[in-house]
Amino acid sequence: MRLTVNLFITQDGVYQSPGARDEDPRDGFELGGWLPPHVDDDFNRIVSGWFEHTEAMLLGRYTYDVMAAHWPNVTDPDDEGAALLNTVPKYLVSSRTSGADWANTTVISTDAIHRIRELKAQPGRELQVHGSGALARSLHDAGLVDEFRLLVFPVVVGAGKRLFGEGAAPSAFKLAHTEATGSGIVYQVLRPIPFRAGGIAIEDGREVLTD
Repeated sequence: MRLTVNLFITQDGVYQSPGARDEDPRDGFELGGWLPPHVDDDFNRIVSGWFEHTEAMLLGRYTYDVMAAHWPNVTDPDDEGAALLNTVPKYLVSSRTSGADWANTTVISTDAIHRIRELKAQPGRELQVHGSGALARSLHDAGLVDEFRLLVFPVVVGAGKRLFGEGAAPSAFKLAHTEATGSGIVYQVLRPIPFRAGGIAIEDGREVLTD
């Protein structure tokens, strides 16, 4: 399976609390809810397209808890997104093994990078990360991400948890696709490639000599 990261971020790289002011108040963050004013038909089309490729989901603890508190309560049979989320295999990366009652959840509590490499080696479409910015960053640093799909919103919040903060593994990206929605969101599909500077390629956090 390919491992893809599907994430909403601000212009300054913040992924925290997109849906509501109190969705993720960690570290005193009070600027949540920056996503809803920009939702339009283009946004819905793009996100629906992500789920067409889902084989399994890989989630961090915080995102899992937020989603698990909502989606099992959506029982409308015509809601295809809810039907997929409630039935697809879910892998929760967490040191806490309790609180994983959402249907078809498997907890990965130890040897996460090794376990995720094993999942990637299985046949299927995509192992998808949704939200879970800290997990996405760890997977990036380990060289496990095949593709980032970022919806970049036309807002700057100036604080909050960022996808690529200080200390992120150097990386370059091939821009595979980009488009702008009617509300001003910029959609970017990015595929990691080695970062090169001064004859040195940085790949999976390691220096490799290049021609």
